[in-house]
Amino acid sequence: MNAYWLDDPNHTPIRADMLTRQGLIVDHCEAQPAAYQPILDKLIQTHGYGTQDEIALQPDTSDLEELLTKFTPEHHHAEDEVRYVLDGEGIFDVRSIDDRWMRIEVAQGDLLIVPALRFHRFFLTERKTIHCVRLFQNPSGWVAHYRA
Repeated sequence: MNAYWLDDPNHTPIRADMLTRQGLIVDHCEAQPAAYQPILDKLIQTHGYGTQDEIALQPDTSDLEELLTKFTPEHHHAEDEVRYVLDGEGIFDVRSIDDRWMRIEVAQGDLLIVPALRFHRFFLTERKTIHCVRLFQNPSGWVAHYRA
């Protein structure tokens, strides 16, 4: 995981402890079920996530560009956004507590939890490939609320 301030021309890294102080949960472990599933199971227990699934996006995903247009505008959700990356990479821009943009680049083995009601946006890298495990409290209520 690589994180830095977007408004900093030097792209000064943001350490994991600073991301934690910003209310994010970050972790990294081997992308094998025996390594990541116990971490996800603990999150399920402690945070009340009731559903686990997977999403995979790649260049040949039908309507990929249309799908991405839902992720790129600044938005938040009524519950946490939980992503554990099995393969590929992506970019989350997340608003800090004081409304600055933090860019967080995730790759295989990275876990990122963006807390409920935190504005963010998501982009794929040039590879246009990511495969993630997702956790939800209620997937039917997981709706993007766009910033005006």
